[in-house]
Amino acid sequence: MFKKAFIVVIAAISAFASCHKEKVDTLKTGDLVFVGIPMDYSLEEGSMDEAITSATSSPDSLNLIHVAIAEVDAEGKWIIDATIKRGIDRHPLDTFITDFTLKDGSLPVFIVKRLKDPSKANEYVANTQKYLGRPYDLHFMPSDDSLYCSELVRDCYITADGEYLFDTVPMNFKDANGEFPLYWKQLFELLQAPIPQDLPGTNPQQMSQSPALVSTTVDLP
Repeated sequence: MFKKAFIVVIAAISAFASCHKEKVDTLKTGDLVFVGIPMDYSLEEGSMDEAITSATSSPDSLNLIHVAIAEVDAEGKWIIDATIKRGIDRHPLDTFITDFTLKDGSLPVFIVKRLKDPSKANEYVANTQKYLGRPYDLHFMPSDDSLYCSELVRDCYITADGEYLFDTVPMNFKDANGEFPLYWKQLFELLQAPIPQDLPGTNPQQMSQSPALVSTTVDLP
């Protein structure tokens, strides 16, 4: 049995927290689950998570290193996401929690954001079907067939009229000092490709702040 991972909603941490008890909801189809680690967590040197943390976090925030799509049906709770380990895959929520358990055995912070307008949530999740089985996008390029985690979300959360819910921003692979972490330099040297700095893209940190999402508190699993 997994110990319960309580979702921490950053917006709920306020002066009212001591006198207002947050209502705990259940996971719903279309919810986005963000994976966060504290600023002082020691990551394995040269890891993907460490590089993403350096590139997309701010000094005073939780480091959001991953985003996944939730689906709930009669058979249970599922996660659809893009990872190096599984590519683009649909798997049980418990598997997702296991995959992101930290090296010391503790759990990261899971933040659930819900669509402000959930009327098309089922359609967005259904869009994931055409991407299942594709590989993870190690190149972080917008024009290939593989996808990284927030790119998968953006490409699935699109209306029938072709309108994206989530905007792109110039991608940043540099750390707070304006340098490329060793991981990115080694990876793109191996790929014999330039680092796609400033090309249009997405990241979990930026996506979590979208006005299309609202905060909620969910008890996993």
